[in-house]
Amino acid sequence: MERIKSISELKQIQEKLAKGRDPGRPLISVCGGTGCRASGCKDVVKALTESLEAHKLKGKVDLRVTGCQGFCERGPLLVIRPKGIFYQLIEPKDVDEIVTSFSNDAPPIERLLYKSPIDKRTYVKEEDVPFYKHQQKIISGLNGFIDPTSIEDYLALGGYTALSTCLRSIKPEAIIDMIIKSGLRGRGGGGFPTGVKWKSCRDAGERKNEKKRYVLCNADEGDPGAFMDCSLLEGNPHSVIEGMIIGAFAIGSDEGYVYIRHEYPMALRTLTTAIAQAREAGLLGKNILGTDFSFDMKINRGGGAFVCGESTALMASIEGFVGEPRAKHIHTVEAGLYEKPSNLNNVETWANVPVIINRGVGWYTSIGTGDVSKDPWGGSKGTKIFSLVGKVNNTGLVEVPMGMSLRKIIYDVGGGIKADKKFKAVQTGGPSGGCIPSTLLDLPVDFDELTKVGSMMGSGGMIVMDEDTCMVDVAKYFTSFLAKESCGKCVTCREGLIRMSEILGRITDGGGWPGDLELIERVSKTIAEASMCALGGFAPNPVMSTLKYFRDEYETHINKKKCPAHVCKALIRFDINDKCSGCTLCARNCPVSCIAGKKNELHVIDQAKCIRCWVCREVCKFQAVDVD
Repeated sequence: MERIKSISELKQIQEKLAKGRDPGRPLISVCGGTGCRASGCKDVVKALTESLEAHKLKGKVDLRVTGCQGFCERGPLLVIRPKGIFYQLIEPKDVDEIVTSFSNDAPPIERLLYKSPIDKRTYVKEEDVPFYKHQQKIISGLNGFIDPTSIEDYLALGGYTALSTCLRSIKPEAIIDMIIKSGLRGRGGGGFPTGVKWKSCRDAGERKNEKKRYVLCNADEGDPGAFMDCSLLEGNPHSVIEGMIIGAFAIGSDEGYVYIRHEYPMALRTLTTAIAQAREAGLLGKNILGTDFSFDMKINRGGGAFVCGESTALMASIEGFVGEPRAKHIHTVEAGLYEKPSNLNNVETWANVPVIINRGVGWYTSIGTGDVSKDPWGGSKGTKIFSLVGKVNNTGLVEVPMGMSLRKIIYDVGGGIKADKKFKAVQTGGPSGGCIPSTLLDLPVDFDELTKVGSMMGSGGMIVMDEDTCMVDVAKYFTSFLAKESCGKCVTCREGLIRMSEILGRITDGGGWPGDLELIERVSKTIAEASMCALGGFAPNPVMSTLKYFRDEYETHINKKKCPAHVCKALIRFDINDKCSGCTLCARNCPVSCIAGKKNELHVIDQAKCIRCWVCREVCKFQAVDVD
């Protein structure tokens, strides 16, 4: 695209591109997010291209490969618009039948439609599918409509309108005031009011007479099970870029960085393409849209260290140093990257900015909880994107209004627990979050309510657990993860997490001692109070929340040497009961040959050899294998 020389020229280009997207023209939209690519969407796209050619529909039907459409559990996904027919679990062999049905205006193919595990209904239209129906996709909504590698697609749907509005008619101070009044809080975990941070950064620069200020985007998403920022960058990178440019204009910055996780190659490619396109179009660089405002950005790839999600560690990494946090006696808005005033927000936070400018503060504050009219900390406004994963039927990326209950997210959006098992807990906030029990299922999800029950919003990971989950094992997993990811700078975090991991490991191995729980609580308190950064400060959350709500499980592990969920191998035992028919199926499938017995006789398990692999119980047709 040629350089856009003025705000009026941008508007003309937007109108021209919008007219070229006839809403009545058939569009086949295929999800090209990471999840669907892993499920084979590239082969589906290839088959579609060939089938459209064979049916002489090339040029008459648009085929668009989009970013993540959210419903990762059912990929590859395909939507036929404008009718909104939603097909899922598509294979290349289904494609010709889909195109034939579409070209002949025949009824949708029923076997490829979504069938709910709850009400057993088959749904035709995308907007009727319960997974989508209960969401409010104001940030991720364009993911299913645009090609993320095309700036023209983004412009056609109003992209960069918010930027042109700001450059044309809103002063930087007024933009900051809008963001403060909107109640937008940082989506990276801390929930700090975004506008307040912007104001502090701008004021610091002016107070010091410092012209150099930086705006930074944290895309170092390292929480296990989380992929919100990745999907936004893969599906709609220009929304993040536009938000950063607006933020730079408001703060008075001419340079920015996106710090992106090393393990996100597809997001990196998409973002690199988008930045190049924006620069070519004159939306980045010198004299943006013919104004005297200049701003450009670079990409910095992280090395995969979880701790670099922390602001000072991230900035140290960009500067070329080891990614270690530093004490915040002076905040980064005062002296951050290269000791200059620096403003860091995460991917989702930046993507909210154009929405607020375009739709207005009043509209934005109508979504969510609390009252931010007098206090920017007074509520949780807008929507939040979660990666809903674990023992739930509908896993994927969901965007819901702040304040929606856990029950509604897990059962209405998520479709309930797999195999009709009982819900046990949900872990929110990543490794630094807490585990919330079934008694709190009606808890509204926002920054403050989650904190009250010992968890946190975090960046948006949400891991659902069923009755077969051992909460001691869960605490051990997250503590071990954090122990490995600790940068080692603080003794309390470095050594404390290792010691706590060892204690939890000993408990799950059957070596728990009386007094272990009190010891864990003392160690947790020390780690939380004496660690320098948020990794250590919140690291005890998984342990403390499981101790609070599932203390009986810990006590059973220690006092009875049993794992109620039958997860901890050292604490379970398999025995064959008198239902055994002597069919020898268990013996023939045992990987360590620890089952003895003649055909048609009761079999016996050698406990010394048994590795607790569950194979005997899984293959037995007579329910003759007990586990205790």
